[in-house]
Amino acid sequence: MATRIDHTTTSGTFSLDGQTHEVDNNAWVVGDDNECAVIDAPHDVDAIRELIGGRTVRAVLATHAHDDHVRKAPELADVVGAPIFLHPDELPLWKMTHPERLPDRYFADEQVFDVAGVSLRALHTPGHAPGSVCLYSSELGVVFTGDTLFAGGPGATGRSFSDFDVIVRSIRERLLELPESTVVHPGHGPSTTVGEVIPQFDEWVARGY
Repeated sequence: MATRIDHTTTSGTFSLDGQTHEVDNNAWVVGDDNECAVIDAPHDVDAIRELIGGRTVRAVLATHAHDDHVRKAPELADVVGAPIFLHPDELPLWKMTHPERLPDRYFADEQVFDVAGVSLRALHTPGHAPGSVCLYSSELGVVFTGDTLFAGGPGATGRSFSDFDVIVRSIRERLLELPESTVVHPGHGPSTTVGEVIPQFDEWVARGY
């Protein structure tokens, strides 16, 4: 039974440091006809459930804990009966949105999550947030980067809990070492590939964002 990637875009807000912005978020579902895992749970539970259909959800995997990525994670997890995974370094951010509930389980760097016959390997990539995680599947040739890496550059680092030098190191050491054919599926905006990113990387470092 073929494993596939389903995708939708949801709209809502992102709030941090006293500012609120309108944002469009990608939500990704990896699985086959029987089971799946959800990567990030932004603004619209019904839209994500439509992608899931009647499948068993093995986990809700949060790339990081900014509110636009986890606002609906508890609601979705309760509806589908699945645990929420998050890197422990994200707890301060998580508690800003969900002070009364903790994630169910915590990512370790290089932890492998198996679903629908493929593996998703958690790569700890701090910088945009201290516990940012990218999820890499060698079988599918994809990496889900959350807000660590986009088609246009690194994730934003001008807010609390972020660091430009750290995100640059994460991208260089963890993501640019993946095969150049690897498709990059980010938390916002269009997808790209590692091969397309590599020639642009030094320019991004020089400009500082």
